Amino acid sequence: MNSLLEPGMFVRHPSRPEWGLGQVQSNIGGRVTVNFEHAGKQVIDSRNVDLRPEFGI
Repeated sequence: MNSLLEPGMFVRHPSRPEWGLGQVQSNIGGRVTVNFEHAGKQVIDSRNVDLRPEFGI
C-alpha cells in the first residue's frame, strides 16, 4: 500500500497516533518522508510500517 503514496497525500502512523495527521513529502525507494502535525518531518521505512491514508481531508 505504501508504494501508492504520493506527495500531498495525508496519512496517519498506525502505532504513533499522537503524531497526528501527516502529509507525504516524498516516496523514494521505500522511504516515505512525512511531515506530521505533532512530530514534524519523519522518514518512514515502508518495509516496516504501513501508513494509513486519510481521505476526504
